[in-house]
Amino acid sequence: MRSVLRMQQACKRKVWTQVSIALMAALWMVNAQAELLIKVTEGRVDAVPIAVVPFDGAQNAPEDVSQIVQADLHRSGQFKPLPPEDMLSRPRNEQEMIYRDFKVLGTEYVITGSMKAQETGGYEVSYALFDVARQKKLMSETYRPPESQLRDVAHAISDRIYEQLTGIPGAFSTKILYVTHNRHDANPYQLQYADADGHRVTTILRSKEPIMSPTWSPDGRKIAYVSFEDQGRPAIYIHSLATTEREKVSSFSGINGAPDWSPDGQKLALTLSRDGNPEIYMLNLSTKALTRLTNNYGIDTEPRWLPDGEHLVFTSSRSGGPQIYKLNINDKSVRRVSFQGAYNARSDVTPDGRYLVYVHRRNGNFNVGVQDLQRGTFNIVTRTDMDESPSVAPNGSMVIYGTQHGGTGVLEAVSIDGRVKVELPSKEGEVREPAWSPFL
Repeated sequence: MRSVLRMQQACKRKVWTQVSIALMAALWMVNAQAELLIKVTEGRVDAVPIAVVPFDGAQNAPEDVSQIVQADLHRSGQFKPLPPEDMLSRPRNEQEMIYRDFKVLGTEYVITGSMKAQETGGYEVSYALFDVARQKKLMSETYRPPESQLRDVAHAISDRIYEQLTGIPGAFSTKILYVTHNRHDANPYQLQYADADGHRVTTILRSKEPIMSPTWSPDGRKIAYVSFEDQGRPAIYIHSLATTEREKVSSFSGINGAPDWSPDGQKLALTLSRDGNPEIYMLNLSTKALTRLTNNYGIDTEPRWLPDGEHLVFTSSRSGGPQIYKLNINDKSVRRVSFQGAYNARSDVTPDGRYLVYVHRRNGNFNVGVQDLQRGTFNIVTRTDMDESPSVAPNGSMVIYGTQHGGTGVLEAVSIDGRVKVELPSKEGEVREPAWSPFL
């Protein structure tokens, strides 16, 4: 929808959908497939030095949990892992811990652990976290997963350590939903999701026609998205990840776009042009009752629920150009909330409701901006020039978004304060429309 908003002064309502389809198709120019590659391009200068000692027994396991934990913590940008080859000792447990070996290297925390194969199958995975300055064990745990869940255990350990040291829940066990395109495939458009580190890609849907605006249900068990598979006309579907069953929930004449789940999972906010103009509606998923929430001559689109379940933010051209507005779903009152510049669109909200993240145009470039709704401040947190579709991590620490590298669509992530930047290019081709899952 963002491409349409750029042209909204020139476009008539009747050609909105045609322009959207044409611009969407023009964006998909190269192949796309499979796993994302994770590269930390910019971390905090004050990143915490930490050592993840290679786990005892990891060399004989199909997944090295210690390597995954180290990569997770490094990818957060909050920690600076010590390379194993620089370690003066490699303790396997508390009894072997020599604090001075890490203190002289400036390391503040040390993680040790072990992996043991079980006779009944699976593994016993244990770890411990140590504070070097206080020479104290902070925490330790043991897991007994089947072999297939070793990566899950590694991410869970990362989450626990991240929360212990930062006070913020870790999001390493979450998933990322996105759309790829392979023009040589019979069904070139693919809706996929992967672990937050880009591994274990699962394809949800393959289609001959574009797929747009994927979004997670609050419990992470379902997704909603827009598909043009019905003779090129947009419709909104709900897809169960466990059963692969799906349901078409909106296929009105004209636009069916930008679905977003309410915090209780009972409703969808969406954009429809069934009455002529693009407006915001609310669909009750149990009763199928449809409620119109906006009524304006401008283009209203891209609704996003606030955590309280009683308000939405959305993009509207009612002031002449795209800006972000806040809507009370009970009395339908609307007020503008973005004022920096002439173009602000495609918003998302942090889980605590404090920060509004959206695409902002500055000097002809489209960047991700973060607005503090309490203090009223606004900061540009990216330096690329064609950013789109920002999606906030469930712990509110990072934002994933689509951008362009050399004319190819890729994903990147940035911390909410702009101090940490991560690239997530695919191994080959184009990736767009990211959506970060809730906690699973």
